[in-house]
Amino acid sequence: MKNLRLCQSLGVLVLMAFSALVHAQVYTQIHNFDWHAEGANPVYPALLAQGQDGNLYGTLDTQLSSDGTIFVSTVTGVVTPIYFFQGPDGNSPQSGLSLGFDGNFYGATEWGGSSKVGTVFGYGGSGLTSFHSFSDGSDGAYPWATPIQAPDGNVYGITNNGSNPGKIYRVTQSGAFSIIATAPSQTVAPMILGSDGNLYGTTPNGGTFNEGTVFQLTLKGKLKIIHSFNDGTNPSGPVMQGVDGKLYGTTTWGGTTGVGTVFVMTTGGGGYKVIHNFQGSDGTNPTAGLVQGSDKFLYGVASRGGANSVGTLFKVNTTGTSFADLHDFATATGDTPFGTPMLHTNGTIFGTTSHGGSQNPAYGVLYSFTNGLKPFASIVVIWSGKVGTQVGIIGQGFSNATGVKFGTGAGTFTAVSDTYMIATVAAGATTGNVTVLEPGGNLTTPQVFKVIPSLSKFAPTSGPVGTSVVITGQSLTQTTTVTFGGVKAASFTVNSDTQITATVPTGAKTGKVAVKTKGGSATAPGTFTVQ
Repeated sequence: MKNLRLCQSLGVLVLMAFSALVHAQVYTQIHNFDWHAEGANPVYPALLAQGQDGNLYGTLDTQLSSDGTIFVSTVTGVVTPIYFFQGPDGNSPQSGLSLGFDGNFYGATEWGGSSKVGTVFGYGGSGLTSFHSFSDGSDGAYPWATPIQAPDGNVYGITNNGSNPGKIYRVTQSGAFSIIATAPSQTVAPMILGSDGNLYGTTPNGGTFNEGTVFQLTLKGKLKIIHSFNDGTNPSGPVMQGVDGKLYGTTTWGGTTGVGTVFVMTTGGGGYKVIHNFQGSDGTNPTAGLVQGSDKFLYGVASRGGANSVGTLFKVNTTGTSFADLHDFATATGDTPFGTPMLHTNGTIFGTTSHGGSQNPAYGVLYSFTNGLKPFASIVVIWSGKVGTQVGIIGQGFSNATGVKFGTGAGTFTAVSDTYMIATVAAGATTGNVTVLEPGGNLTTPQVFKVIPSLSKFAPTSGPVGTSVVITGQSLTQTTTVTFGGVKAASFTVNSDTQITATVPTGAKTGKVAVKTKGGSATAPGTFTVQ
């Protein structure tokens, strides 16, 4: 009898666990787009952005009385158009939006403007600012890709086709426009900001085999192709940087079955590997990028394939040893997902489909997907800085926050709202993830914030090999290297976060004293003279 009761109890527990798992994994069509009121049929890249208020922001193609819209949606799917394009200010905003550290959103329109070949714009509290109307001259034309703000405050983006395709541009906050590089080919894929401060992007053509590339771009405009595709081919979506620092993405074609892949590589171009080949039943032709959940799995969508041949939502681990088709899209609840999903800081995945839904005609839907992913906080654009740097963080529960930690060190903060705070790097902060301390559970950023060191002085200022030199500065706890005239010191001691004692090494040259930490490098004023 005891064994029977034990089996019954175990059975109940297993059933409860299974029920909880099923309940946690839910696809929900939260809004049907209405062409008459809002706009319709979002196609790639169609990025959704989480605003400082915790709502979702995006763009939609042409609407009954306008040439497209910017919309805001609550996380429950209450959609409100907040801007209507009229042509001179842009037409057909396919890009979606990105959030800048200044709180503004940035986007582009495929058409419209003074030459009717596209615009790049910002949208914020003061309304829409049209930064540039493309002319299809040396500035390119038809920008589909979402522009992004970099830590220098400038906005960077890339054009698609036209007479001069694939032009990478920079726009300052004052509206000064310039072309800084030419991509390997035209592209609709947005660039991303890497943790090293470089931009990364993809093109569907170009490269050694003319089957697509991944490129690296410095903010000064130096472009380098770091991978040329010839197995998986023709990527349409952006790459994303995982918590391991590697780049992950999809190709629309190629692979063992010819219908697309998921790949991984380093930011230097090494270690390229296809980690999943789509088979058709699990999806085909992914045009979107990926997001990474708290479970470290990569989540994405395929635009076609699956049980209904109109797309899938999937997850795959970073080694490719575990893959799951989590949802088969269907016309009744939204089909043909072209845009990259967005992972909200509440742990829910949101995205759009270009077709389907319960309306007739079907103009596409806004959907949510839950899979038990943990809530988190996210740094907005500024991923490095010295003590005193202010960093915007989005999340939730900030009204009850009790503290902020940069790595293992302290920070200060001001909760602007329950979903947005400004955190300041304090003395003693270290390079690492940022943690927001909350009574209901701490929130950690997936991004690592790099605390840049600074040096103020050293003493003595001269001496022979073997001299003990005291170096003073800030954020020195994680020092890995000390150099005298470019020669590494074989011996040094980190006395505190503000002081290092180093021994002048054999072979040292008269020159600068410098340190390198996990967060960056710093050089002291003055010159050390080797006697």
